[in-house]
Amino acid sequence: MYQKLQKRFDQHLRSVLAAKYDLQLDSIPLEIPPDLKFGELATPIAFELARKLRKAPKIIAQEIVAALAGLEGFAGFEVAGAGYINARLNRAAGVRATAAMEAGIHAATGIHALVEHTSINPNKAAHIGHLRNAILGDTFVRLLRAAGQKVDVQNYIDNTGVQVADVVVGFLHLEGKSLADARLLLSELKTKGQRIDYYCWDLYARTSQWYTSGSAEENEARKKLRYVTLHELERGGSETAEIAELISTAVLRRHLETMLRLDIEYDFLPRESEILHLKFWEAAFEKLKQKGVLYYENEGKNKGCWVMTRPGAEIAEGDLNEDAKVIVRSNGTVTYVGKDIAYHLWKFGLLGKDFGYKPFFSYPGHECWISTEKGEEPHPQFGGAQAIYNVIDARQSDPQANVIQALRGMGYTDQADRYTHFSYEMVALTPRCAVELGYDISEEDLKRPYIEVSGRKGFGVKADDLIDKLIAATRAEVDARQTGGAEAEAARPRIAEQIAIGALRYFMLKFTRNSVIAFDFKDALSFEGETGPYIQYAVVRARNIFRKAATTPKAVLAEFSELAGFDTYLEGDAAEDIWALWLRAARRTLVLEQCIATSEPAHLAKHAFQLAQEFNNFYHKHHILTEENPARKTFLLATAAVALRELVLALSWLGIESPEAM
Repeated sequence: MYQKLQKRFDQHLRSVLAAKYDLQLDSIPLEIPPDLKFGELATPIAFELARKLRKAPKIIAQEIVAALAGLEGFAGFEVAGAGYINARLNRAAGVRATAAMEAGIHAATGIHALVEHTSINPNKAAHIGHLRNAILGDTFVRLLRAAGQKVDVQNYIDNTGVQVADVVVGFLHLEGKSLADARLLLSELKTKGQRIDYYCWDLYARTSQWYTSGSAEENEARKKLRYVTLHELERGGSETAEIAELISTAVLRRHLETMLRLDIEYDFLPRESEILHLKFWEAAFEKLKQKGVLYYENEGKNKGCWVMTRPGAEIAEGDLNEDAKVIVRSNGTVTYVGKDIAYHLWKFGLLGKDFGYKPFFSYPGHECWISTEKGEEPHPQFGGAQAIYNVIDARQSDPQANVIQALRGMGYTDQADRYTHFSYEMVALTPRCAVELGYDISEEDLKRPYIEVSGRKGFGVKADDLIDKLIAATRAEVDARQTGGAEAEAARPRIAEQIAIGALRYFMLKFTRNSVIAFDFKDALSFEGETGPYIQYAVVRARNIFRKAATTPKAVLAEFSELAGFDTYLEGDAAEDIWALWLRAARRTLVLEQCIATSEPAHLAKHAFQLAQEFNNFYHKHHILTEENPARKTFLLATAAVALRELVLALSWLGIESPEAM
């Protein structure tokens, strides 16, 4: 509703400016005033026009306001201060339109988007930092789908990279295991109820330390062993590569099971091994050379390499570009960026090659497919997207920029414009949280605002351990709050899980992507303040109203649609909180579009929290169930029904369930 009125105001302003001043503007600034006493919309357009029209802003504002009268959905317009134009909505019409809003997904837009997120190296258990990536990506997928876009969710698997090579080195050279031993280990771990991803977590840390724990000569030999192993993984066809395939696939399956606990699912798992073996890079290499994006360096530090000029670089004619990005090394091996360019040409349907596909992981509603050299038919169609979003941490900004530069250099400017690096900063721990997790923290570290985690050092929080601890802590809180018989007690484990997952997801989403997060159990699980449980509790409170009133939100809204004369309940200072709640509820589509335009789910998290705050204020101020005036009671119940509808919908877009009780 609110968004439609914004557009109507914008269009009417344009027509007034064209008729009165013969002006056609590219954009008109619209603002939401900080206080309802200034109206619901405002524009400083008169200030922007003052120099052009050679008039005082206040005079221009008065002339515009005189021509704005009679706009449907608006109660009036006024000049404020030195030239602001404030717009006041027709409250009754706004409430009626908001009550009638549907809670479903928007009509299909025809846009096919591809979101790549999670992309954990399959060498050890997922950790807390991976959760921020996955939760951000999954939430953005939900937002795009809510806006009517077709979205493919991809999780890129680097199964031939150095991290997997390190685990294989650990298997072969620290533990002296063979391929048969690796198979036996997987079987034994399964029998004992133990986990391969946890086993590899410790092995990876030990291997990383092994590379630097010997003499200088030993360390040099060990590092050479690492790169020999890496090349064997890239080539494939050896026992070493088979061990890597066996272990990385088992770890990947564990990652998917971990993410499913957060209700995160994927459609396709493209693997680097297929990008190499199906010659994706060779096809991309020819295109890059033909378009002149790559050139062969004959001198300098990059002699013998195929290189690409970095984005924004300015090289004088005849000068040697020492800062060029190496795409193919002098030994003929391709860099990470080169493989990524090939992968993104496939994503946009520009490569001329495709993966083989086979089913890998079953979700309740669909199958997740994985890449293979020779796949099964038929299979879903992946790739060929119109828009791409890559959820990759901010440290990868340079490689991401290089891929975009390559697309531009090849003439794919439209695709480059629709390529978004959905970057984010790291997740750390508060010292208090680190202590709660059992880590030995120095006095110096205890004074720091946060402590960074490190997989190589084995210092960090495994994702499943974090989820388990959150659920356990929440269960204790639920047990303390809940009363009732056997049925209520049986529901507590599920309620605790819903609250814990909601707390975790909201904590990861409420911070803007460029903020470093210092995770803390107490902060995340609080039932007060800007947390997931606070919003969930507002939902439970709203549901209890209808339970006690022996009615449903649907029935109330149907009755409200026939109610006349409720505009009197929106008048006066005493009604400002009610109108503010309806207005917040009406901004749903506006917030959705803002999240997508800025690639920032934090806007929705903030909207949900503010909506919960305003509902709680309304709940405490107005005695809904004891209201004696039937018409006013219907109006108050309708207000609660709309707040409940919007809270549940906002939480679902955030990937958070709304429990029946807390």
